[in-house]
Amino acid sequence: MIRLNLVLLLVLLASAFYLVHTQYESRRLYTALDRARAQATRLDAEHEQLQVQKRAEATSARVQQLAMSQLQMRPVTPGITQYVTVYAAPARGAAAAGGTP
Repeated sequence: MIRLNLVLLLVLLASAFYLVHTQYESRRLYTALDRARAQATRLDAEHEQLQVQKRAEATSARVQQLAMSQLQMRPVTPGITQYVTVYAAPARGAAAAGGTP
């Protein structure tokens, strides 16, 4: 009978230690999950802020201002417009082969 009581006591102690370990792991994992959710929320907010900044940087007024200040570009006027025309040269292959141009 004493052996049975000792075995049951050992099983009870092992069960108690396992329960404590399981509760500790559960709390640790819950804390890690809470931190991950907070980080995800922070990253979502940062992503949204970066999207707003990206849209602000790509506005046409800002692009035009940068083109004028950094690249020294200026608006197109008829006085500074140069037109390029391309004249078609006769095909060399047709004339060399005896064909009509």
